[in-house]
Amino acid sequence: MATKSEIEYQILELKSDYIRQQGDIEKLESTGFPQMIIKAEERLKDMEAQLAALNEELAKF
Repeated sequence: MATKSEIEYQILELKSDYIRQQGDIEKLESTGFPQMIIKAEERLKDMEAQLAALNEELAKF
């Protein structure tokens, strides 16, 4: 089981990746690559699920 600080670090890292992914989606939208946008949005949903799981784990501390 991870420590509280490890979970907090994972959350920060995931949030950073999430923001980067959002920027990538904006770039893709301006250039018009719908298939790539769909895949990028799916990755965002996966990240959201991971964040939810990490936040649940953090709440146990």
